[in-house]
Amino acid sequence: MPPRLRIVRLASSLLSISQKTTFPSIARPLLSSTQQRCASILSSLSDTQGAYNKKIRRGRGPASGKGKTGGRGQKGQHAHGKVPAGFEGGQTPQWITNPERGRGKYNPFKVEMSPINLDKIQSWIDQGRLDPSKPITMKELAKSRCLHGVKRHGVKLLARNAEQLTTPINIVVSRASAEAIERIEALGGSVTTRFYSPTAIKRVLRGDTHPVISLQAPQNLIEPFATLAISSSSDIPATVQSASQNPHNKIMAGIMKQIGQKYRYRLPDATSRKDIEYYRDPAHRGYLSYLVKEGESPSLFFKPPGEAKDRKKQSARRDAAKASADNRLF
Repeated sequence: MPPRLRIVRLASSLLSISQKTTFPSIARPLLSSTQQRCASILSSLSDTQGAYNKKIRRGRGPASGKGKTGGRGQKGQHAHGKVPAGFEGGQTPQWITNPERGRGKYNPFKVEMSPINLDKIQSWIDQGRLDPSKPITMKELAKSRCLHGVKRHGVKLLARNAEQLTTPINIVVSRASAEAIERIEALGGSVTTRFYSPTAIKRVLRGDTHPVISLQAPQNLIEPFATLAISSSSDIPATVQSASQNPHNKIMAGIMKQIGQKYRYRLPDATSRKDIEYYRDPAHRGYLSYLVKEGESPSLFFKPPGEAKDRKKQSARRDAAKASADNRLF
């Protein structure tokens, strides 16, 4: 409860008496700054004008201005129900006549990659935050904070201030520019581009998937990770030994076995035609370029002469199948 008025008056009178007495000049500012408030102020506390908007209560009589129909008017679609967002009575809606344009427009085919430049890689090597003697992958780039997160389609290597790169490196990224490839290979390094799915990128950064080795990885990409090589042929499954006597297949089988014991998930390979054609291109230093034979192109559409299907044999086989179908009794 608020204090009694008698107590307040008594306190104010004592304060006025104390102010009349003589005090040192040092204590006068402290006494003069004392605030005096009445007890009645507690009953009139309120927000300032316009601090909040009053709630509109509809259907509470004509005096409120929002009674009866509550501001909806009489009859019609707006009074009886709701109108879909963007509906303009049947005419062409705004989202068609004036569509979204510019950088904020959603593009489902947009490729989003985290850029990394050669000058920043050299700076991280000089600081001792990257080891050039080991292959550099997106995991090392993210762990050393050379990249602050990796976007959904991976990492693209660019050639800003390419002359600042003086250390030969072996780097594995999603894509690389021609200038960056030229500079790294001029120093004796290597660039390999390989496919990463959005899910695989998250797993690689978490340490649940190997950042480089997959089922279709070439031998030159596996060699830097020779620490996983097989110590004896007993590590190779018997089914793999009987299936093929190729040393590369044996090594690959043993490596995949040890990777399966260390990592939870296997690194996927490219499956869509667009990705396969990109990583088959030797100009992009794709990891599937070893699949392109001499005289072939990275394209999966254009086939070299001699490998195209014989149309005459196909039509003859089709006609024979139709004739045999016509002679069936059941």
